[in-house]
Amino acid sequence: MDEAELIERCRAGDRAAFAELVAPSRERVWAVCVRITGNRYDAEDALQDALIVAWQNLDKFRGTAAFGTWLYRIASNAALAVVRTRRGEVLDERVEDEYVSGETPLAESVVDGDAVRRALFLLPEQFRVAIVLREYAQLGYAEIAAHQGVGVQTVKSRIRRARMQLADLLSPALLGAQEVAL
Repeated sequence: MDEAELIERCRAGDRAAFAELVAPSRERVWAVCVRITGNRYDAEDALQDALIVAWQNLDKFRGTAAFGTWLYRIASNAALAVVRTRRGEVLDERVEDEYVSGETPLAESVVDGDAVRRALFLLPEQFRVAIVLREYAQLGYAEIAAHQGVGVQTVKSRIRRARMQLADLLSPALLGAQEVAL
């Protein structure tokens, strides 16, 4: 069944069609939520909010872009809303408690992923959203520009600056100091 047929079934109230429609984008939507919020628990809230908003607003989906693109935009907005409501609260560090430390490739990838998550959270919001939408949602510059309400050149600049800041934040000399600060 193609996307247009699934959307029509969803608009008629078919929740199974909605699950089928969301399935191809679910992992990337999850990645967007995690990278913007900075932790799994807030990402779960953002993902749930995004799916509810998408379901309730399917009648507003115009079809000028792919459904997945529309869903990524909703997810990034939901994640930003969660981050904004959490401002001033202590960062949730429970994620680390779920991993077993050790010298395995899985443990190393968890440590690397955690360092990237922390570094992303330290970026200014507009940089973090731009790089997450580009790298995790794989949106084009024009789509990100439309989402952020800025020009394509501004998006390119934000992504370039975000990459430079991430490189600085992830340099081995700074990682130890950040862990103490976080």
